[in-house]
Amino acid sequence: MPGAGRGQKRRRSLLVPAFWGAVSIVAMWLAVLFDGIFGGDMVFSNPSSGPTIIPSAVAVALFAFIGTTAVAKRAFTRRDLD
Repeated sequence: MPGAGRGQKRRRSLLVPAFWGAVSIVAMWLAVLFDGIFGGDMVFSNPSSGPTIIPSAVAVALFAFIGTTAVAKRAFTRRDLD
């Protein structure tokens, strides 16, 4: 069948770890973006100096950075097939 090789090649390209690593990193940072736009703030009350307000996207970005480094290390490292 002439089209069988093309379908198999496409299926094999979807199994590339770098592709799914990139998709997951983009998803993490899109979550940071939408949390920054639509998310609330973290409010910490301190009786001596008043409230401290920090956008929740700061905490989400911290964990997205940690996740990005972990995924990038796993998905984008070179592997020898020998």
